[in-house]
Amino acid sequence: MRKIASALISAACLVSCAPSTPQARIAKSPEKFGTLSKKTQELVQKGKIARGMTADAVELAWGPPARRFEGFKDSKSTERWDYVRDAPVYFTGPASGLGYGYDGIGPYGRGACNSYGFGFGPEIGYVPYRVASVEFVGHRVDSWEQLR
Repeated sequence: MRKIASALISAACLVSCAPSTPQARIAKSPEKFGTLSKKTQELVQKGKIARGMTADAVELAWGPPARRFEGFKDSKSTERWDYVRDAPVYFTGPASGLGYGYDGIGPYGRGACNSYGFGFGPEIGYVPYRVASVEFVGHRVDSWEQLR
């Protein structure tokens, strides 16, 4: 029984760590995909976006954003979606076991390099950084940018 439980927990962890692809997102939301034009469907399947796309199309192509910002520009409401990745930060020394980074109160609202107890490293923490943004005007893609 223990072996079965361990195998199930391991399988669940592996599945939850699997990267999300446009194909996986399309399979989860075929009704959203079906409402898109043929040209937009082709772009979404390739993980690309274009000006004029809806938020649903962007979410199918790139996935849900890490952060959403609402705004107002030229008498129109805007929304910006930011996509982030985590960069490893390596540190060593007697203070490394005390914790380092934002510790849940920084701009990202979570601990960047948390550790507990006392130690002498080396340790690795992670700091988020922006890799892409999409700007919507009137609920349609107006512009986007990606890190190369």
